[in-house]
Amino acid sequence: MMKYLQRLGRSLMLPVAVLPAAAILMGIGYWIDPDGWGEANVVAAFLIKAGGSILDNIPILFAVGVALGMSKERDGSAAMSGLVSYLVVTTLLSTDTVAMFQGVDPEQVNAAFGKIGNAFIGIISGIIASNMYNRFSHVQLPDAFAFFSGKRLVPIMSALAMLVASVALFFIWPVLYSGLVSFGTGISKLGAIGAGLYGFFNRLLIPTGLHHALNAVFWFDTIGIDDIGKFRDGTGIKGITGMYQAGFFPIMMFGLPAAALAMYHTAKTKRRKQAASLMLAAGFASFFTGVTEPIEFSFMFLAPALYLVHAVLTGLSLTIAALFHWTSGFAFSAGFIDYVLSLKIPLANQPYMLLLQGLVFGVIYYFLFRFLIVKFDLKTPGREDEDIDGEEDSRIVTGKERFAIMAARIYEGLGGDANVTSVDNCITRLRVEVKDMNAVDQEKIKATGVPGINIVGSNSIQVIVGTQVQFVADEIEKIRR
Repeated sequence: MMKYLQRLGRSLMLPVAVLPAAAILMGIGYWIDPDGWGEANVVAAFLIKAGGSILDNIPILFAVGVALGMSKERDGSAAMSGLVSYLVVTTLLSTDTVAMFQGVDPEQVNAAFGKIGNAFIGIISGIIASNMYNRFSHVQLPDAFAFFSGKRLVPIMSALAMLVASVALFFIWPVLYSGLVSFGTGISKLGAIGAGLYGFFNRLLIPTGLHHALNAVFWFDTIGIDDIGKFRDGTGIKGITGMYQAGFFPIMMFGLPAAALAMYHTAKTKRRKQAASLMLAAGFASFFTGVTEPIEFSFMFLAPALYLVHAVLTGLSLTIAALFHWTSGFAFSAGFIDYVLSLKIPLANQPYMLLLQGLVFGVIYYFLFRFLIVKFDLKTPGREDEDIDGEEDSRIVTGKERFAIMAARIYEGLGGDANVTSVDNCITRLRVEVKDMNAVDQEKIKATGVPGINIVGSNSIQVIVGTQVQFVADEIEKIRR
């Protein structure tokens, strides 16, 4: 299971990489026009819409990215199947479609169906599509249906699989959503402790998309709390209104950027530059705009225990802020932009204390994350098993056709078509499944000049090539066709 989750986490790296830039664009646009969100300024509108075009479609990016990353051959048809899967489930379970199924007005449909287009559904769509690709991409149909064989069959099977998944979600999703709304209503009566529980479950539910159910209770006018609306309008109680928002500022402005720094510092030497590019952008996006998905999705599946620690610390932050009545609020998210803008709102109560709290949490996040990552060898970005510890070896075959020659020799050493069942690659390694490990000639593979070989199972072997592994993998794929 852990290996599967880590593979899922790696698959999310491609879509996650585009999120920080989008968050910054949208944050700057919101800063320019915090009230109209582009209505009063064309530059703000341009930036907000540009960033929103990505952030508003995170579920689609996840559906495509997971389908591509989890498929054995990382083929474009797998990515398209992820999109097909997502479109099927979100169309079938949209508010208007469900209203038609139930024969009622859209206003009478359970609010849960209005939140069906979330990151969790995107990930599920990608997983199902990748499984359909791995199962059906090489299936040959009878001659009468031969046109639909192989990779053309994958989107069809993905759509059919999502029909079944949609039926299950039709019954399951509203129950989960409504249950969390009831849970949120119950803990809303617990004061500062309730705020902490909300913060904990808000983060814990991010991967499932069900955090929207809790947000609806505390942030909006579901049961009369309307924490965001009353804070912005100045109609709440000073020191109380904003308690379900304030504790997020120390986490998003200080805690998560510090966690990103810890993950960078604990990355393996040869992957540190790659980790730095992601962590720097993600950390800045979290601090400046309060958009945390780039950081959180970078480790929530790679190191789920670490994400649990993050959820606990978030709950603790909300409890402390609520207990001391340090309040502030946001319209976009709990980043620097919203923090500065909230200072002029009369209901803000001792908001500067949130900065002091944030500095403390930044220290806690950094040292606790760093300790846990090293102590338990957690596979955060830059520490995945595919990393290599040495420089790319200069002995690799050179010349115009060096990759083709190298690929042919490696494939022969692996046992060729008679022994190789699948070939995949990560950033630096070929990941190969073979029928018989005894048929692998390791000396022949090493003779090509590769830095090393790693046996990871009775039928799994990794050939360490280096950062140019993609070119070798492409040549092997040509041989196997």
